[in-house]
Amino acid sequence: MLDQRKKTDYVSWVVLVTLLLFAIEISFFHPGVLFSLSISVGVIYVGRKKWHRRKGKWLFWLGCLMLAIHVLTMMAARFVIVALLCYAIWQWFQSKRHPTVIRPTMAENSYGGEEMEEMVRRQPLFQNVWVGRQATPEQAYEWNDVNIQTGIGDTVIDVSYTVLPKGEAVIIVRGLIGNIQVLVPYEIETRLVHSAIFGAASLFGKEQERMFNETLIYQTSSYDQAEQKLKIVTSMIIGNVEVTRV
Repeated sequence: MLDQRKKTDYVSWVVLVTLLLFAIEISFFHPGVLFSLSISVGVIYVGRKKWHRRKGKWLFWLGCLMLAIHVLTMMAARFVIVALLCYAIWQWFQSKRHPTVIRPTMAENSYGGEEMEEMVRRQPLFQNVWVGRQATPEQAYEWNDVNIQTGIGDTVIDVSYTVLPKGEAVIIVRGLIGNIQVLVPYEIETRLVHSAIFGAASLFGKEQERMFNETLIYQTSSYDQAEQKLKIVTSMIIGNVEVTRV
């Protein structure tokens, strides 16, 4: 557990240093790159909105290519690639010097004189994806709270095909570009917390047509007193969220 925490700390520091390098290069050396990156992201968004048409697919992949070219021409990106290669080589040498030894271990029923609590692992409804559309099954399924990160793509969650537990069920979706749609039965009280750089939001007809770097909170009138309710927390860079009754 301690080793995993150390690895997480290392990854966090690498991400922070990478963002700092990109910020320094954009601010002091190539300020025009920010405009180019914005254009690329805008092309990707337009292409994703019109994905069902051939023109939309061309725009989407063109935006991805433009974004990749702009990023890879930056010195910070080259530094990160070299650093990752050096780290991979170092890990390979370490694995040769200290190979992993797997030994069978006997599970004990107690630890420190106390019985260990039995843990049950459940299958999540969604997986984290970089690109693609995800949706709940179109037949009855067992409910599990949703907590996912997405890249580019739409997410559809239909709660009418499942039975929510007593108390507060939770849906958390964080993504880059895409739309989120949640279908909720009429008897379920609902709360929506949505944050976006660019986008819009709608909860049962209550609409926020334009959002620019803001967070909004909507909830039904009886949400706080309800015994069975649904909390939806969404965060997007570019995208819309829509919660409707079914």
